[in-house]
Amino acid sequence: MNIYADLLHTIETDDQAVLVTTLNPDNTIDKQIVTRAELPALSTYSGLAARTFSEGCPVLQKTEAVTIFSEPFRKEERMIILGGGHVSLALAEFASRIGFSVIVVDDRPFFANKVRFPFAHEVICDSFVSAIPRLGIHSFDYVVLVTRGHKHDGDCLRTLFREKEPYYIGMIGSRRRVAGLKDALEEEGISRDWLEKIHTPIGLKIGAVTPEEISISILAEVIREKRMPSPDKARTFFTDIDMEVLHKLACIPEKRKNQKKAIVTIASTKGSVPRKAGAKMIVYEDGFTEGTVGGGCAEAELAGVARQIIKTGGWTIKNIDLTNDMAGEEGMVCGGTMEMLVEVVE
Repeated sequence: MNIYADLLHTIETDDQAVLVTTLNPDNTIDKQIVTRAELPALSTYSGLAARTFSEGCPVLQKTEAVTIFSEPFRKEERMIILGGGHVSLALAEFASRIGFSVIVVDDRPFFANKVRFPFAHEVICDSFVSAIPRLGIHSFDYVVLVTRGHKHDGDCLRTLFREKEPYYIGMIGSRRRVAGLKDALEEEGISRDWLEKIHTPIGLKIGAVTPEEISISILAEVIREKRMPSPDKARTFFTDIDMEVLHKLACIPEKRKNQKKAIVTIASTKGSVPRKAGAKMIVYEDGFTEGTVGGGCAEAELAGVARQIIKTGGWTIKNIDLTNDMAGEEGMVCGGTMEMLVEVVE
């Protein structure tokens, strides 16, 4: 396996990992995958890896001897939508567009199929009690209950309580009905503390009425929980990694396997920029690209740098200034800077 295939395998097993890239003065590149369990035994760069885990964002560290780039990775974030009604339709599409791997579960064949949910990664037609244990709930999952009634909500919550705790659980419903359901579940032995972590009524209060508006209010709450976590939710990673790009690096498409390639990664940013640290773009020797680091003239310039690196080998650090006159002439509203790592893929 290449290093990125190994990285994917690691995060599937351990939920999260750090990839430490050592950029040597002789233009060579070394990469090492580190899990939390391995931190105590790590002799080199243990402090940097620990900081990356703690802060949840990439760190670029320059010393006299070498330059080290440490990136956090975690299991793919899934949005598990329990219920296949009208709100689920819009929610599945919008959640997919902002980077979630969407899974929809419903026990009715008419509501649970790929024709109805083309944006979903997976659609499961089965009872909630049967489907939820098969999903392998993990700490980076976001679970949304939009079933057709509180009987089914109760089935979902009883089953979820026996699984690993996801990052987020939200449930649609009126305050009165939700309060009654929580009381009933507590009498059955489900922890009140666990029940109080459920976001309900779900979504931010924005006066949403239509299914599309309700789905936007749900996603607004999800984004807030993801990007502005409370202290007990420090598991969130503040990285702009596109998991689809990571999968492409782990398994290069057949028609691209014989082409040389380079990776452009945003190592750090300041101010207003189109993409944040962690975003990646693959550049092939014929000029074809996958992923994005912000688009526009800056991305085109970086693609040119990447093609040169493909010819010469090694790596380089490139600074992109979006506050200059060229950015203004392009009509860009950004006003920040980006530090970019461009490296050849061996």
